Amino acid sequence: MSEAILLVGGKGTRLRPLTVFTPKPLLRVAGVPFLTHQLARAAKAGVTRIVLATSYLAELFEQEYGDGSGLGLELVYVTEEAPLGTGGAIRNAAEHLTSAPGDPVLVFNGDILSGLDIAALRDGHKASGADVSLHLTRVDDPRAFGLVPTAPDGRVLAFLEKPQTPEQIITDQINAGCYVFTRSVIDTIPAGREVSVERETFPGLLASGGYLRGVADDSYWLDLGTPAAFVKGSADLVRGLIDSPALPGPVGDALVLSGAQVHELAVLSGGTVVCEGAVVEAGAEVDGSVVLPGAVVARGAHVHRSVVGRQASVGAGSAVREAVVGDGAEVGPYNELPAGLRIDCGVSLPAQAVRVSAPVMA
Repeated sequence: MSEAILLVGGKGTRLRPLTVFTPKPLLRVAGVPFLTHQLARAAKAGVTRIVLATSYLAELFEQEYGDGSGLGLELVYVTEEAPLGTGGAIRNAAEHLTSAPGDPVLVFNGDILSGLDIAALRDGHKASGADVSLHLTRVDDPRAFGLVPTAPDGRVLAFLEKPQTPEQIITDQINAGCYVFTRSVIDTIPAGREVSVERETFPGLLASGGYLRGVADDSYWLDLGTPAAFVKGSADLVRGLIDSPALPGPVGDALVLSGAQVHELAVLSGGTVVCEGAVVEAGAEVDGSVVLPGAVVARGAHVHRSVVGRQASVGAGSAVREAVVGDGAEVGPYNELPAGLRIDCGVSLPAQAVRVSAPVMA
């Protein structure tokens, strides 16, 4: 397998305001754009050429990676002019593949952090003669996902909608968003219209007698589609709970990039990353959080499992807990941002504007 299609066209709506100016795959996770981790893992597995299926803020991808030579890859960029769904995006990108009909093609989503052994998935696909091999993961509560039951030999039996009753939960296996297609199968997806692989392509292949192979494992897997998951994924990479060839420093409790300023009396923990140009002042405590380029965490502030956006600031004595501060936003001194709160880009909060306890006496 030397070619892949990477689906990076989503708008990242669940992550707003982080994705107002930055597409989800380019958000910094453990110090580098999340997409860099995925590209590095694909290259390590032997992929040499990747077609990026872009849409939202499409021009930023080529600005970031150019021709891909910096990562040892050849990158090709394809932009959807209208939404095509997962299957339609794969079919659209396939016009730029060079693989032969019988060759394996890796297809993966741009928002999944996974410890999958990509090379093993490819090798098993080639040995099995499957039309498509799917990475499956097991979840404790599958009610929010479509289910993928398999036979003992791994053959996929069905694609089931989200279960509505306990009786409908017949497996804990779900689609993990990474596939190996035999190239000729991609070419059967209808071109020029919206197509879902989950609801149309895969069920259609099963109905026509196709061989779909499911590979379930217990490797790390996380959908980075929400702020809480985004923060967790970054912290897990920094702490070494999942490996990445692209991690820009040693694993540990914190990762401070070159050009960041962290006062010796500040405390960083829990897999925190402080990006270049960011400042963390004396007495500040930052735990399990992402401090993006140019951000400032002022003296005595507490930031817990949160994101502080580019050029944003958290004022002295403020507490930010499981919240998001958008790019360029200013959180004045002695605010208390509770879990789930999102401050939009460019918003300025006066001192003590948001509190869950009594105001600080002057």
